[in-house]
Amino acid sequence: MNSYRAPWWLPGGHLQTIAAALARAPRVVFERERWTTPDGDFVDVDWSGNPGAQRLLVLFHGLEGSSRSHYARSIAALAVASGWRFALPHFRGCSGELNRLPRAYHSGDSDEVDWLLRRFAQPGAALHAVGVSLGGNALLKWLGERGAAAIALVRRAAAISAPIDLAAAGAALDRGFNRRSYTRVFLTTLKAKAYAKRTLGQLGFDERRMARARTLREFDDLVTAPLHGFRDADDYWARAAASPWLERIEVPTLLLNAGNDPFLPAAALERATRRSSRQVLLESPPTGGHVGFPGRRQWLARRILDFLSQP
Repeated sequence: MNSYRAPWWLPGGHLQTIAAALARAPRVVFERERWTTPDGDFVDVDWSGNPGAQRLLVLFHGLEGSSRSHYARSIAALAVASGWRFALPHFRGCSGELNRLPRAYHSGDSDEVDWLLRRFAQPGAALHAVGVSLGGNALLKWLGERGAAAIALVRRAAAISAPIDLAAAGAALDRGFNRRSYTRVFLTTLKAKAYAKRTLGQLGFDERRMARARTLREFDDLVTAPLHGFRDADDYWARAAASPWLERIEVPTLLLNAGNDPFLPAAALERATRRSSRQVLLESPPTGGHVGFPGRRQWLARRILDFLSQP
């Protein structure tokens, strides 16, 4: 492994507090390792901490996130200081280099989560998984799909600000302030990657529609859905959502979503979690936004590690 500082794509908190969050987030030195995927593509994994640690925390980042997202740096720093080994696998195309194949990543990519966790599993090291936003939805879906079988791989898990009802989240992000801020920023890099894949002949779409696209629904209709085998955005959001799988989770799992998360309104969160497994601990503080929980004393990182450290 070679020393490498991963490029920053997007942070994951409230836009109003991004600068402060990045300033507070500790600097973490990562070592990067490239893994070849089963289909001949690659993902880049950033590691930190003692390779001989008895506990490994694997973090799945959010939409257009990376190991430089403020939440990743905060969690990594506290985990390493607490004696954990930390790893962040970048979803395809999120490590600063476009991936090779005509596919990217999406909210319900549980097969990708599966092979990654199996690769991370090592004898003698307890594996714990955390997912943030999009990564949290994908992790929860994997936990539900695998049910009791997941216990053989993961001891405990946590999902932070996961948009478990993707249709509700998409509707929330595509209107008002969210559309003018979060969605606009997401689309900047998502569109850039789509155009790059089109240039390579990996993706085809109507350029006029892409130029006019101002919502995640429009982008998912044009790119995410056809690229990953879904009929359209509605089909993608319905089939990729984690909410139908919560009742089948057997691994002790923390589900932490703020009541004022702009990505998933409180009413939608309540509906989506009504049939959760008893192994799922839902915590919904009234404030915290989207991965914008109190930054002082590393509250979010401490809550995650406290939960994962339980026997």
